[in-house]
Formats: sequence, C-alpha cells, structure tokens
Amino acid sequence: MTRPQDELLERAHRLGADPRNTNYAGGNASAKGEAPDPVSGEPIPLMWVKGSGGDLGTLTEAGLAVLRLDRLRALAGRYPGVEHEDEMVAAFDFCLHGRGGAAPSIDTAMHGLVDAPHVDHLHPDSGIALACAADGEELTRRIFGERVAWVPWRRPGFQLGVDIAAIKAANPAAIGCVLGGHGITAWGESSAECEAHSLEIIRTAESYLAEHGRPDPFGPVVRQTLPEAERRIRAAELFPVLRGLASSAHPVVGRFTDSAEVLDFVSRAELERLAALGTSCPDHFLRTKVAPLVLDPEAAIEPQFEAYRAAYTAYYERHAVPGSPPMRGADPAIVLAPGVGMFSFGKDAQTARVAGEFYVNAINVMRGAESVSRYRPIEEAEKFRIEYWELEEAKLRRMTPPKPLAGRVALVTGGGSGIGAATCRRLAAEGACVVVADRDPAAAEKVAAELGDALAVRMDVTAESEVVEGVRQAVLAFGGLDLVVNNAGLSLSRPLLETTVADWDLQHDVMARGSFLVSRESARVMIAQGLGGDLVYISSKNAVFAGPSNLAYGAAKADQAHQVRLLAAELGEHGIRVNGVNPDGVVRGSGIFASGWGANRAAVYGVPEAELGAFYAQRTLLKREVLPEHIAQAVFLLTQLSHTTGLHIPVDAGVAAAFLR
Repeated sequence: MTRPQDELLERAHRLGADPRNTNYAGGNASAKGEAPDPVSGEPIPLMWVKGSGGDLGTLTEAGLAVLRLDRLRALAGRYPGVEHEDEMVAAFDFCLHGRGGAAPSIDTAMHGLVDAPHVDHLHPDSGIALACAADGEELTRRIFGERVAWVPWRRPGFQLGVDIAAIKAANPAAIGCVLGGHGITAWGESSAECEAHSLEIIRTAESYLAEHGRPDPFGPVVRQTLPEAERRIRAAELFPVLRGLASSAHPVVGRFTDSAEVLDFVSRAELERLAALGTSCPDHFLRTKVAPLVLDPEAAIEPQFEAYRAAYTAYYERHAVPGSPPMRGADPAIVLAPGVGMFSFGKDAQTARVAGEFYVNAINVMRGAESVSRYRPIEEAEKFRIEYWELEEAKLRRMTPPKPLAGRVALVTGGGSGIGAATCRRLAAEGACVVVADRDPAAAEKVAAELGDALAVRMDVTAESEVVEGVRQAVLAFGGLDLVVNNAGLSLSRPLLETTVADWDLQHDVMARGSFLVSRESARVMIAQGLGGDLVYISSKNAVFAGPSNLAYGAAKADQAHQVRLLAAELGEHGIRVNGVNPDGVVRGSGIFASGWGANRAAVYGVPEAELGAFYAQRTLLKREVLPEHIAQAVFLLTQLSHTTGLHIPVDAGVAAAFLR
C-alpha cells in the first residue's frame, strides 16, 4: 500500500516541475493519514507537509514536517487571536511526531485545519493575477462560480488557516480558493483529486486571462530595445558598476535576464507606475524587495542608487516599531534597465537567480491583472510586516553562516586540469562562483559540472579576442569578477641551443602575454565595480631558480613574477591585491608534466619519469611531494590576507636555492 507521504512527494514533484504552477521554493503541499505510534503501537492521525524553506520540485522525505494531527487541531481551541501569530508557530514544535524532519512552515495551520486528506497551496502567476486584481473577488466568482471561493487578504499564519477551513466548510461545492494578494489553495479526497483541482484552478485562470485580457496591458512601447549583440555588450558594461553599487551592505552576486517578458515590460509606458507599486505575493517581495530600481539611461547611475536607498530607508522608518528587526540593507535586489534587461542580485548565485525568476513571475502577475482589471498589490504596511516579520528573521538566523568566499566571483585560466582544476574546486568549496576558463572547452565543462555555481568558457589566453569574450561571459553570468587566477601555462624543457624561436614565443605568449591580457581585462571589471579584488599568478620556483635546460620557461615565469610586483604597485589604489604562488615539482595531477615536461625533466635529472615526484620531494627541505591541492590552498589563503600585496608564496616543500631574497 502506498504511503501518504509517498503520494505527497510524487504530487509535489509533478506540480513543482512546471513553473506555471508555482515558483521556486514557493507554496507547499500536504497529506494526512495514520501511522503506528512508536510507543503504544496504536494508529495515530498524522500530517506530512512541506517544511520551511523547501522546494516542491525537489522535495524529499527529509524536507517534510510530520505533525500529530489531533494535537495540531487542538491548537485551534487555544488560539488567542492574530496578535499572537508568532507564538502559534512556536507551538507547532509541540505537535511534531518523531525525531528529525523539517521545521514546520508558517502555512502549516492552513493544511492541518482544512478538513481534507490532501491540500495544495501554490503561487501560480495566473492565480496571483486574480488575487492581485482590484476586483479579484468578482473575477473569481465570474470565472469559477461556486467551485472556487475567495479569501480576502490575510497575512500567512494560523488565522489564515482558520479562515480557509471555515470557508471550505461553508462552501461544500468548492474545490479550492483564491487567496487575495497571495495565491491559491486546493484540496481533495485523494492525492490525484487534489492535484487535479489545483491544475483546474490554474489552467482555468490562464485560459480566462488569455481569452479576455487586453493585448497591451502595459501600454504602448515607448523605449526601444537594443539589438541582441549590442544589448549584451551594454549589459556587460553596466553589470560590474551595478553590482558594485548593490554591494554597499554586503557582497552580492548578480544575474542578467533579457527574456522576452522582461524586455517587453521595460519598453512599455506603464513601467514606472507598475514597478513603483511593487510585487505582492509574499514569496515575491521577500526575494525582490518591495520594488525594483528602474534605471534612467540618461542619468548618472550612482545618484539613482542613493535615491533608492533613501526611499527604502524611509519605507523602513515609516513602518518599523519597537522590536522590529534591524534594516537588512537598502540596496535594490532588482534593477531594470530599459532597452537592456534586468539585473538581479543576491548573496549567492542561486539567490540572485531566484530573485530574477520571481520578478519575472511578478511581471506575469502584473500583466494578467492589468489585462482584465487593475493591478492592486497589498498595502505597503502589510508588505513591511511580512518582510520584517520575526518569523522571517528566525528563518534567516537558522541559515548556515556564509563561507569565506561567498559573494565572490573567481575566474581561473587553465582551469580544466591540474593545478587549475584543483584551484577551481577549492574556491568553489569556499563559496565562490567559479568561471572555469580553458582552451579545451570539454575539459572546462567537465570541471564546471562538478562545482554547482560554475561557468565553463573557452579561453585561449594568447588570443586577445577570446580573453575579452571570456571575461564578458563571466560578467554576464555572475555580475563581475573578484578573484582571477593566472594559471594557464605549458613548458618545453630544452637547452639554449635547441630552443627555437617558436618555443620561446609559445611559452611567452601563453604565460607572459596571456597573463597580461587576462589581468588587463579583469582589472577593467574590478575597477568598474569599485570592490577591490585579487589577482593571483601561478608563477614558479623557476622564476627565481636558475635550472638547467629551461631558458624559455624560466624567463616566461620570471616575466609573470615581475608582473605581480608591477601590478601590485599600479592597482593598489583601487584596492586590488596582486600576489603570486611559486610551485615546484607538481608532478601528480599536473597537465604540464603529463604533456611531456615530466619526461624531459626526468631525462635532465637522470631518473625514471615514474619516480620524478619522489625525486623532487627528496631534494626539498621538508621531503614532501607537492600536489595541485597544495597550490590551490595557497591561492585561497592569499584571498584571506586582506593587507598583503606584491607577495610571492613558495609552495615547493622547501627549495633553498629558490628562497626569496
């Protein structure tokens, strides 16, 4: 026999997989049933419901809160009124069944008090369009008749659950309801019936809006959209500037969106009016702030951010009361640029992506509401009560502390293998968004696929056009650059008389010229951001040690080493730190050694190639072999040395002849 929680998970996955049904991490679903009491063995009534912070599309059993239904419903008799909402959420803990499971969400009462075995609460664009229409109640009656009830706006919480339970009891023909300013709720005797009812409400609302809505609810086009190629160039120019200004409270990562919905919205006459009204669904404005910043392309950007911060601060001060959580920062989460698109910001790549997705949902909601009525979101005071709700603050306190490189964007050249791949993995593990740049796209994509918030770009560092384009792709993906590792390299081990001009040029093109090109393009971005940054060169022990049969490689590495000093002196005024790492003898996992360099060096030193790593280790003071992960560790540590620039760190296990003097 299928367990209720299994039916619930299957339904949640189907509903959450379609963005028309609900947004990421938005909405919840539940199932009621019985299970044996672990003490008495007697069957007891339980409810399984998506816990706080989960996502329907990816929900697992561990993400469910499990509650004793009898105890949860007994709370209704103890409920002291809306002024004690926060206390009721704390009371859910006394209804939990068993150990583990997710924390109950604010919507738990809605699911528990409604007298139906299965309940869905969703945030579909079509449903919210009706919920946020000026005459949403009349539209709901006109579209659905007695089949769907209207629930006036009520802040999520225990009272909303009481309201919906009463409305269901008073409307036996209803399959669900539209929640004013919020979303929809549906119920059913079985999981399949509940899902069918949810989809009936969503699809019926979609069809009505499509058939009866005005074709131009945002007014006429008053701003022209730039052609795609020009638009992307302009976005890459704007993004670092915007990201720097949006990071006044804490570092943020960005996301650029130029979808058809966004470009249409920012081109229309009603843009400023509708944007100023802000989003409405609680899930929307918790992630997008109450309103976006709409850029005036004819005005300076920084004063526009200052005006936004002043307006947001005034909003906070209008509604804050003693005991309100402190303001969380006044920078915009969404910036709309007419002709270009939308820039969204968050503490990490996922948060920035979700903020942008939610604002696209908000655009769809505004389009639907304006097409059949007028868009009328909930009052500003209600938005503040939710944004600065103590329960929301408690959710933020439960989050794990940010990692050291959270909010930073790193680009690593030669990132597809060896030291570069190890560095990409370490920086990602420390919280950075990583751009894996390599002349071998397949190798870059393989590493990026391991990392999560990562981008693979083709970059032959000897080609100026590829460096420029690779940096542009990095900016468009994450908003800018904070940490760049010049790691791309190769070596041809030959004595002077056997070194050709082609050998010399190739090694200098990759390591000396390539590092220069990457540093120049990256510095442009860092200076535009105004956030400082790190340039790290993977140089070599050979930059200071005169080894045999190694002229071209050693000279190119010496060039890189002096670039560190020159750029540290030049870029310090912008807060950009430039440092280097001098490895030696990285045999295992090294792309350079695997490509012939190992065989050459083994021949020079008269040892078998398989024993080269051990040979290098024995000639060091520590008698330890150097691995790619040791170089990656040095790169990370350099990012934590806030007052250090112009430094070279030897990672060679101790080679006295390469001591820096």
